[in-house]
Amino acid sequence: MAADRPVTLLDKSEVLTGLFSVWDDLDGLLDGLSEKDWETASALRGWDVKAVVSHIIGTESFLQGVSAPEPDIDVKALEHVRNDIGVMNECWVRHLSAESGSQVLQRFREVTATRRKVLEGMSEDEWNAVSFTPAGPDSYGRFMRIRVFDCWMHEQDIRIGLRRPSSDEDLQGSALRLSLDEVATSMGFVVGKLAKAPEGSRVLFELTGPHSREIRVSVDGRAQVVDDFGGPGPTATIRVDALQFTRLAGGRPLCPARSQDVEFDGDKELAGQVVQRMNFVI
Repeated sequence: MAADRPVTLLDKSEVLTGLFSVWDDLDGLLDGLSEKDWETASALRGWDVKAVVSHIIGTESFLQGVSAPEPDIDVKALEHVRNDIGVMNECWVRHLSAESGSQVLQRFREVTATRRKVLEGMSEDEWNAVSFTPAGPDSYGRFMRIRVFDCWMHEQDIRIGLRRPSSDEDLQGSALRLSLDEVATSMGFVVGKLAKAPEGSRVLFELTGPHSREIRVSVDGRAQVVDDFGGPGPTATIRVDALQFTRLAGGRPLCPARSQDVEFDGDKELAGQVVQRMNFVI
């Protein structure tokens, strides 16, 4: 990797605990759903609950070296398919659409059981080795933290669709914390590249609710996440519920069961510009 992009080294046990907990939560959420529930629209445009789970199955299958099935239509022509990754996702969604919800759940259980064994058996060297990730070349461990974020976000997509949103107790586990860790790494890109914050800007994200935290981005030549601003206060502050922060980052509709207030302090125009451009997920 380039000298300015060091390898992200993450604790294997911590990340896998978060990933497996999301898979377990999804299993519990999906178990016993009626076929009507499986056909309920999720919070993701164009996908019902079955489609979201089919996508997760497809990604984990890809990570096992299984090629995407041939689609029955030109999926690139679908309005919600925007890139090559979207094409692969849609191939799996189309492929599994004819199966019952219980069959899709069984596939989910099988593929995640296989993936658990593979991940648990990885050596530290394999875990830390540089590989492809959706965020560019980085450690396999970083890829798996991205998988925590992706799977957890899809759990919320399903919950919102089914009107069974996560409670504060549900959000206390490590999955939201790891997801916030992952999202935080892109806030420099969001503030600098997407929102084009001017030189000297200091943007503070104040996250409330479960796993509340502060994320600081300073624009000094380039925008980057910093531990502190070195004395001066923020020029713009964005205050939002931690779960809703992830929804904004993923370009998703906000969860109606949680506070939808997004408060701005300081340079409110800049803060609003950042929020409008927060969606960095492919």
